[in-house]
Amino acid sequence: MIDASIIAKEMSAKKVARKHVSENFDKKTVEAKLKVNFNNGKTKQSISVSMKIIKDEVIWLKGTKFISIFKAKITPTKVSYYSPYAKNYFEGDFSMIEKLLGVEINFEQLQNLFLGQALQNVKEEKQEVHIKDNSYILSPEKQANLFDIFFAVNPSHFKLDKQSIVNSIKNQRLDIIYPSYRLVDDVVFPSEINIKAKQANKFTNIDFTFKTVEFNTDFDVSFTIPNGYKKLNL
Repeated sequence: MIDASIIAKEMSAKKVARKHVSENFDKKTVEAKLKVNFNNGKTKQSISVSMKIIKDEVIWLKGTKFISIFKAKITPTKVSYYSPYAKNYFEGDFSMIEKLLGVEINFEQLQNLFLGQALQNVKEEKQEVHIKDNSYILSPEKQANLFDIFFAVNPSHFKLDKQSIVNSIKNQRLDIIYPSYRLVDDVVFPSEINIKAKQANKFTNIDFTFKTVEFNTDFDVSFTIPNGYKKLNL
C-alpha cells in the first residue's frame, strides 16, 4: 500500500534529492498496456498503446485503434518510427520527440519521464527546496541560462508529483504530471502521466493511463520499416 497521508516535513534539499534518486527504477524491463489520449488542437484521438522498455537500451511502442496506427523504437542514439496508417516513416535523432514536447530531450530523460523520475540528475547540481501543496519542490540553485526547471517530489514515496521546464524567453512550458502511482512487485510505478507542452501559439496534451504493468518479462522488440513508405521531413 502507498500511504498517501504523509505530510511533507522540513527536509534538506540534499536529503530530498538523495531519497528521490534512491527510488530509481531497478528492474530490467517494463511491459505495459496503456490508454493514450492525444490532443494538439488539430488532432484529438484516443488510442491503445503497448510499451516495452529494456532499461537504458530500448523504448518500443505500438499504437492501435482497430488497426495498427504507428510503431516506434527509441534507443539512446536513434528514433525510428513508421505509420501503416499514414504510410510514412521517420528515422533519425530525437528531433521528432523534441518537436512534440518543445524541449531538448535524450533517451535517459525520456525513460525517466515514463518511470516518474526527474529529467535531470538532482544530485549533480546543488538544489534548493521548499514545500508547496504537500510536495517538496526542488530546483537547481543556479538555473540554466535558457530555462527554469522544477521537480515536485512526493513525501510518501519520493517519486515525482510533477516536473516542469519553463522557457520564458521563448514562451515555452512543459509540465509532466503524475496524478497517481501503484505498487507493482514492491515498485512504486506511475498509474497516470499527463504531459502538457505549450509553445507560443500551440499546445500538445498527452495523457497516459497504465492498464497493466509487468516487470522482467521476456519480449521481442524487433522493428523493420516496410518498403515503399514516405520519409517524414520535420
